[in-house]
Amino acid sequence: MKISTRGRYGLRALIDLASHDGEKSISVTSIAQRQGISEHYLEQLLAQMNKAGFVKSVRGLYGGYKLNRPAREITVAEILRTLEGPMYPVECLSNEGTDLCGSGNCEDCVTKPIWEELYNSINKVLESYTLSDLVGKPAMKDGEKVYG
Repeated sequence: MKISTRGRYGLRALIDLASHDGEKSISVTSIAQRQGISEHYLEQLLAQMNKAGFVKSVRGLYGGYKLNRPAREITVAEILRTLEGPMYPVECLSNEGTDLCGSGNCEDCVTKPIWEELYNSINKVLESYTLSDLVGKPAMKDGEKVYG
């Protein structure tokens, strides 16, 4: 499983909004500048987040985006599933992925329990973090702390 720029940038944008929660709406331009993301790409991500109900768009002179739910109620797992789709490490775990390995019987597959445990572990970690957990957490860049 690999998280694309879509998932990483979308998560960073929502963390940025969460860090400015309570303020007026935040412009796409300001988020894009702080996060180093193209405005056009960010607009696409925020439109998808708007449709999913994570953010709301505000029109007008002071338009932009705001979180639509409290940051403490939005998990990283929800965000990534919205932007990336199902996050199965192997397709045979999905409902559509039956018999992808060609064995004819996925239920008797000797490796399936490994993939199920991996999937459950990944989801447990992603479900354990909310946007509010990530606000103000420093990242490291060239040995120095960088705040989102």
